[in-house]
Amino acid sequence: MYGKAPMKLFSCRSSRQLAEKIAEKLGIELGKSSVTKFADGEFQPCFDESVRGDMVFIVQSTNPPAENLLELLLMIDAAKRASAYKVIAVIPYYGYARQDRKDRPRVSIGSKLTADLLSAAGVDRIITMDLHADQIQGFFNVPVDHLYSSALFAPYIGKLKLDNLTVSAPDMGGSKRANAYSRHLQSEMVLCYKLRKKPNVIEEMSIIGEVEGRNVIIVDDMVDTAGTLVLAADMMKERGAKSIRAFATHPILSGNSVERINNSAIEELVVTDSVPLNIHSDKIKVLSIADIFAKTIQAVNENESISTNFVF
Repeated sequence: MYGKAPMKLFSCRSSRQLAEKIAEKLGIELGKSSVTKFADGEFQPCFDESVRGDMVFIVQSTNPPAENLLELLLMIDAAKRASAYKVIAVIPYYGYARQDRKDRPRVSIGSKLTADLLSAAGVDRIITMDLHADQIQGFFNVPVDHLYSSALFAPYIGKLKLDNLTVSAPDMGGSKRANAYSRHLQSEMVLCYKLRKKPNVIEEMSIIGEVEGRNVIIVDDMVDTAGTLVLAADMMKERGAKSIRAFATHPILSGNSVERINNSAIEELVVTDSVPLNIHSDKIKVLSIADIFAKTIQAVNENESISTNFVF
């Protein structure tokens, strides 16, 4: 191909609101697409404009239901069959990422299978944010641009001007993330150690470190049932923490999670709009990732570095 391929941005149904914000930041119109539905529930996405020879960016988080992932796969396949030059999947929240290893016998590795499905559909590149485990990037045989919400959260925390600041992770798996925040904010760090009976059910939790009189910031990649988060916050409050705030990139917020948060010691939960959030709570604040993704999409299209989007 001679010269630079034109850029077009499209969205699947679940992430349309975020895609519209990204398009606005880029100063372009969101591409036209539609979905045909059949009586039995089957659906067929369609591009309603030519994408021949274009750099096609498709925005869709793959949070449940599984239909969100399937729609993204069908859109990628449609773009490839319509002779798009490159197809880049913009996946703010990469679902099934918790299934990143065989932690017990006879289970699938869902995040690897999802990566294989995206590759089979014909994706040329992935842009995502705060994977549950960094090594998931290695499941792909195409480039993965892995962004971090610290570019939003760190400045926000700085504006709070909290003294006696302590950063915490809700479990040992988040220790690397908490350590990065702690070093950047020049604060102390504590960790939570938990034992699970089964997914989303905690058997035991203990806190490693001192929180008395401290303003605690709990950082995590996602909040689902909020069970771990609320238990950690309430334990810290019992141990004399001055205030507790939580920062989680992906607000899955299943079941009665919002009620748990409202009744907990958490003063504020700060999340992003990586997944649609139709829940309202005085304790929950949403920061938009549209600007970060718009800058990254522009950089990818221009073959420029994206490292300026990282804080730490």
